[in-house]
Amino acid sequence: MIIHPSTLKPVIQKMNLLGAQQKPFLFVIDFEMEKPMVLALEDIDPTRIRYKFQDVKNYDISPVHHAEDFLFEKYPVGYEKYQDAFSKVMSELLFGNTFLTNLTFPTKIKSNLSLLTLFNKSRARYKLYMDGKFIVFSPESFVQIKDGKISSYPMKGTIDADLPDAQNRLMSDEKEIAEHYTIVDLIRNDLSMVSNKVEVTKFRYLDLIQTTHKRLFQTSSAIEGILAADYHAFLGDIIFTLLPAGSISGAPKKKTVEIIRSAEGQKRGYYTGIMGYFDGTNVDSAVMIRYIEQKNGEMFFRSGCGITALSDCMSEYNEMIDKVYVPIG
Repeated sequence: MIIHPSTLKPVIQKMNLLGAQQKPFLFVIDFEMEKPMVLALEDIDPTRIRYKFQDVKNYDISPVHHAEDFLFEKYPVGYEKYQDAFSKVMSELLFGNTFLTNLTFPTKIKSNLSLLTLFNKSRARYKLYMDGKFIVFSPESFVQIKDGKISSYPMKGTIDADLPDAQNRLMSDEKEIAEHYTIVDLIRNDLSMVSNKVEVTKFRYLDLIQTTHKRLFQTSSAIEGILAADYHAFLGDIIFTLLPAGSISGAPKKKTVEIIRSAEGQKRGYYTGIMGYFDGTNVDSAVMIRYIEQKNGEMFFRSGCGITALSDCMSEYNEMIDKVYVPIG
């Protein structure tokens, strides 16, 4: 296990204790690991915090399809600003300081729906509403723990599903292949720090995702390992050893996080952090992508892409914008 900063010890100890007691809890951890939250389920007020982990949720409102007058406008960062950050990342790639860097930016959005209404109407495997501050509707699992096995399903590689021959183009794209191999190798190494007999059980399979304006194909892989019999008492250590999530940072992780901070020029906060649910026996968790935050009466959608030495700046810029959507269609 990794030795964590002393500031994280109370949080890790709380997760370990609740795990040992097999007491259900929710955890929400920001990318920088500066403001982690661990909440016993009995202490959660569903008017302030709402969550959904696949079939488990603490609210009764069903997703509602959007009306024809649904407004969703996006105002992305200018291409020149993105290009400047992209160039910084590319320089680090060419020097060999990183092999893959996830570069992200906020996009200002306007909608006729409130943050809570967007949350209630959206469809996703994983969802979180946090007290008027931000919402998440994520398709990406972080790790799942079930019956002593820990599994991860990194998503890396995206294409417009309505392009001609989209599936074959994505599956044969050299840049996307290299990016996916890098992430799978990183996640496999991460899981090896907390479990044994780690293996890739399914490599580069396709998911179809419906966005506000289009459909996207994304590729994922499945990786799993075997935990120690007493893993319940070490849930905090296990989770924090794996952070930050490899799919939204890059490789090698420590140096790449430094590059991210320099290129993006601002903290990510809870965006690209993780959220998780422990039911007393098993864990389900998600990477907090597809994320909208509210600041000073305005809303910002955070999105990004994995950058490799084979990346094209304009293509990555357009992909970042494509990922700005609410899945309510």
